[in-house]
Amino acid sequence: MFKKIIIAVAVLVIIAVGAVGYFVFKPPAEASAPIEAIPLQADESIETNSEAEVEVIEPETQEAADAEVVDESQVQPEAQVEDEVDIQEEAAAETEMVEENVVPEEAAAEAEPAEDVVTEPVIYEIVQSESEARFLIDEVLRGDPITVVGTTDQVAGQIAVDFNDPQASQLGVIQVNARTLATDNNFRNRAIKNAILVTDNYEYVTFTPTEITGLPESAAIGETYNFQVIGDLTVTDATREVTFDVTATATDDMQLTGTASTSVLYTDFGLFIPDAPAVDTVDDVVRLEIDFVAEAVSATS
Repeated sequence: MFKKIIIAVAVLVIIAVGAVGYFVFKPPAEASAPIEAIPLQADESIETNSEAEVEVIEPETQEAADAEVVDESQVQPEAQVEDEVDIQEEAAAETEMVEENVVPEEAAAEAEPAEDVVTEPVIYEIVQSESEARFLIDEVLRGDPITVVGTTDQVAGQIAVDFNDPQASQLGVIQVNARTLATDNNFRNRAIKNAILVTDNYEYVTFTPTEITGLPESAAIGETYNFQVIGDLTVTDATREVTFDVTATATDDMQLTGTASTSVLYTDFGLFIPDAPAVDTVDDVVRLEIDFVAEAVSATS
């Protein structure tokens, strides 16, 4: 009996070692392709120009009005009708004389259309070579507290900024290629990709914005603004609502810079961190951060 227990324990140890070896030594899948931003279409429902209200007379109403005028004219005395015709002819002659005396320059000025004013939002796209997405998590390694940092420049997204109405600005889907995340330890990298984020099956971490709050009513180049972006964060096959705190600056009309950060519990996304002999404890909270530089690519149509 004792011998059977020893054999069972040995088998379990072999399985555990094999599983750890699989997660630690198995080469994870490489990125399928350089990440690209999902094109953002500005909200076509935003109205930038108000239209003047025009009173429309229905055909039946117009006919009735014409009939009423005809009926009134028919009951007027013939002499009075002739006087009104003379008055109308004199008024038409005076109008013709005034039109002939209009100064050509003034008429041209009146006919000249107003100068175009740019009111469309401008789309900016994250520049990967100048941006970085990262996660940070605290742990105790061999008795020493450390902060594990995983980084990648494979972050993509677009931002539509309306400088005339900043509160109408929009943020597109933000994607991070999880297969390219790297820490300072290759064993940890393989464990993160193979066992925690399962990047062979789930290549991207995705944030889909649903609401932006705290934007000002007006904006100026060179000013820094703080606001929040609420949206759905998807890690592996789990999606949870999170709020990013964002700081952004339009350094000029061609470039935006800024940072975005939030904190989540990795257990909320069903993630499991396997035990490692050298790791004493791992914090439940993961900090997510993005430093971005975005350049204008076009104006919305």
